[in-house]
Amino acid sequence: METLHVFREQGRSARHDSGGDNGVPNEVEEQAKRAVRDAGIQMARSGLVAGTWGNVSSRVSQREMVITPSGMDYFKLEPCDIVTVDLETLTPRGRWKPSVETPLHAAIYRSRPEIAAVVHTHSTYACTVAAARKEIPPILDEMVQIAGGSVKVAAYSLPGSNELVEAVLTALQGRTAALLANHGAICLGRSIQEALVTAVVVEKAAKVFILSELIGGAVPLGPKEIGIMREFFLNRYGQRLQETIE
Repeated sequence: METLHVFREQGRSARHDSGGDNGVPNEVEEQAKRAVRDAGIQMARSGLVAGTWGNVSSRVSQREMVITPSGMDYFKLEPCDIVTVDLETLTPRGRWKPSVETPLHAAIYRSRPEIAAVVHTHSTYACTVAAARKEIPPILDEMVQIAGGSVKVAAYSLPGSNELVEAVLTALQGRTAALLANHGAICLGRSIQEALVTAVVVEKAAKVFILSELIGGAVPLGPKEIGIMREFFLNRYGQRLQETIE
């Protein structure tokens, strides 16, 4: 009843295909909100973010996504705190202001129909490489499988800006992960679980890249190996009827 009260109090200017009558979220939207809330807690517990930084979103339809609110403690969030946003107009529906990176998440969903979830992290090693504005070369099997190759660096732009959106979309071409210069990492997935695993793998790859520089530098995989590994991950890895990574 709390959610019903909140959405009636805020009102709605238009109906969307992911919501029910009177602006009340449907079951798909509610499940996505719970998953986003849980993913935020998982990111915080695993050290992928600190404090209220970072953000998580999930596509709920071709027209809408749900995303974490701006500047709120992940451990105190309830599913009803997660904000629904129109992918085209960026109009929010909920009690709180959505993340400042809402334009970036929406742009990713508009340009990448295969993507169902996005996580933005501030983990230590990924941030270290991002601060150096260096690309993480394709040095680990699991990295090229899940990210699609090297992890490129998006040119620095202010958070929430159109310039950042364009820079990140460019860095993500053909990939599911990118670094944001002097900022953090952005990771995509066909599910929230896959996006989170991508973030963990990118953090590991950043650490290995930094440490390998101490012993002469890592030897990158070649384009042929990268293509084979990526195709294997997308089409043949794991139990294909399951949605999560084994």
